[in-house]
Amino acid sequence: MNIKAVLNTLGRLLQVEAGLLVLPLVVALIYGEDAHPFLLTILIIGIVGTALTLIKKKTSVTFEREGFIIVSMSWLLMSAFGCLPFVISGAIPNYIDAFFETVSGFTTTGASILTGFDTMNQSLIFWRAFTHWIGGMGVLVFAMALLPMTNSRSVHILKAETTGPTKGGKLVPKMRSTATILYVLYFSLTVVEVVFLLFGGMPLFEAVTYSFATAGTGGFSMSASGIAGYNSPYLNVVISVFMLLFGVNFNIYYMMILGNIKSFFSNEENRWYMIIVAASTLFIAVNIMSVFGNFAQSLMQSFFHVSSVITTTGFGIADFTLWPTASQYVLVLLMFVGACAGSTGGAIKVARVIILLKSIRRSINKMIRPNQVELIRLNGTALDEDVVSSTHTFFSLYMLLLLGSGLLVCLDGFDFTTSFTATIACLSNIGPGLGLVGPMGNFSFFSPGVKLLLSLLMLMGRLELFSVVIMFSPKAWRRR
Repeated sequence: MNIKAVLNTLGRLLQVEAGLLVLPLVVALIYGEDAHPFLLTILIIGIVGTALTLIKKKTSVTFEREGFIIVSMSWLLMSAFGCLPFVISGAIPNYIDAFFETVSGFTTTGASILTGFDTMNQSLIFWRAFTHWIGGMGVLVFAMALLPMTNSRSVHILKAETTGPTKGGKLVPKMRSTATILYVLYFSLTVVEVVFLLFGGMPLFEAVTYSFATAGTGGFSMSASGIAGYNSPYLNVVISVFMLLFGVNFNIYYMMILGNIKSFFSNEENRWYMIIVAASTLFIAVNIMSVFGNFAQSLMQSFFHVSSVITTTGFGIADFTLWPTASQYVLVLLMFVGACAGSTGGAIKVARVIILLKSIRRSINKMIRPNQVELIRLNGTALDEDVVSSTHTFFSLYMLLLLGSGLLVCLDGFDFTTSFTATIACLSNIGPGLGLVGPMGNFSFFSPGVKLLLSLLMLMGRLELFSVVIMFSPKAWRRR
């Protein structure tokens, strides 16, 4: 383990976070708000970051384990320091609550401990939404687009932070160029959404912050009433569509720019993603007609919440905990499935579900014809057995964490639905669950210990389990 190189890189990443905090500082000055929480936080992070960068490393050579450690530690440190403006300002005076809220922001979970926005300045609301946007594509991907890094270190970092079973794929030979392309696409889609929201009458500040939350598939609301407060079918449809678009693998958008328009429909994962959305939307729309009275309203409500849940955004315009049980069941299933690999969404990912189903089929075929050799293919390409094995390991670890953590959350004494869906919501980076943590509820009532556990689950879910698990492995820290 090249510890000095790890600490040096973490210092540079903290300096990037200090630079990002300048934006909410500017917002505070524009609105005439108290700017000292951001100034003090920038000073603290700047000092710590600079001190770490002064650590002289004997060599810049890093390997895969350093990449995993850098990714895990950077997300943890950026959350630990990024929550300071909330604590210093007094908007969220309890550090554990502020840490939970910030982890939820960076991991694009959207689970909140806030019960109101009366004491929240515009600059803090902006920073809260901005954490979604930064974390959506990845903190390290953003830093790679700005900071000069060796290509070997960049490969390991991108592999550790990119979501999905086929991690670390490069769009172009240089990793920094790949990171830049991803963020240009990400920024462009965000700007387009802002324009559409402005056209629907949403004020500029809300249009920007809601676009941040949609782009990162995060789901933080910017007011107590949230999106439902606008009572606008147009805005509901726009946000629904953009939630789905940000749930698509960004490699597909790059291929479309290069002229391969068919890739959007020919990609197997994306095709199944759209089929799942369409089937779930239609099923729920029919099932909730008794709640809303007409099919058009039911279809709009169903489409919005299916888009919100499968992309793990977590926005809500109605309390779906009051819907029929069958609709709630479908939404919980979507919490497990999630969006596409290489998107800003969380959960297991559609690609992994496809691989798991094909693995089951292959195992059954193997029982019938023991001598048959069958390869698992995705998009017509045979997958390496390491990818298949990694998918099985991921699913097993995901279920073990879900069941074990769910038991610990239940010890807080709340009902099963609340405790279990809160665990799913945090591990899959969704935000709202059912029961007390439904779209109209929050996570403020949990004990400090459970909030820290749920914060860890959010980090593990966003970093796809392995990076955080490796961080806790003693073997990863050995020098040889």
